[in-house]
Amino acid sequence: MEAMRILMDEHQSLAAIIHAIRHLIGEIGAGRLEADQGLLAAMVHYLDAYPEKRHHPKEDRYLFGPLKAKTGEGAAALERLAREHGEAEARIKGLEAALGRYRAGEPGGFEGFAQAFEGYAAFYREHMLLEEREVLPLVIAHFTEADWAAAEAGFLADDPLRGTRTGEGEEDFGRIFSKLVAAAPAPIGLGAGPYKEQ
Repeated sequence: MEAMRILMDEHQSLAAIIHAIRHLIGEIGAGRLEADQGLLAAMVHYLDAYPEKRHHPKEDRYLFGPLKAKTGEGAAALERLAREHGEAEARIKGLEAALGRYRAGEPGGFEGFAQAFEGYAAFYREHMLLEEREVLPLVIAHFTEADWAAAEAGFLADDPLRGTRTGEGEEDFGRIFSKLVAAAPAPIGLGAGPYKEQ
């Protein structure tokens, strides 16, 4: 079940970035860390470009869509996931706007960004738990060998953490993730910051 391994790796990388942003916000808010706004911006970009544009479409195409075609089980959960995936752009745009206000030095900008991020993080935690606890067990129960073969082909052809599908204009998310970890302060990263674009 290579598709499931890739999916869970992707969930873990997303959870790591969310945890890192939460840690940075806490340390900045407590006055123990000077803000690396470039690092925060790069992490928020990762949340946009990776899960919203690469991860969710694969889930829908290779796992959730085929599951819905096979069974009525989990219909409410699948409907909720489809709705949440459809609302993804608005959700990330709200977080990016809050970060923009913070970076522009607007009064209350940091607090607004922290609040927007906590809302985003709480949503994402519930979203991944719904997938992992309710929907993926149904995928495992109902998929045939042919279903798994199709899912694995799709996930292997587009595994952003391992650099597949990195053609013209594609981002190498494995490299980006490594750069984020390298720039982030300890204990969440290697402490080599500040973050540099190139």
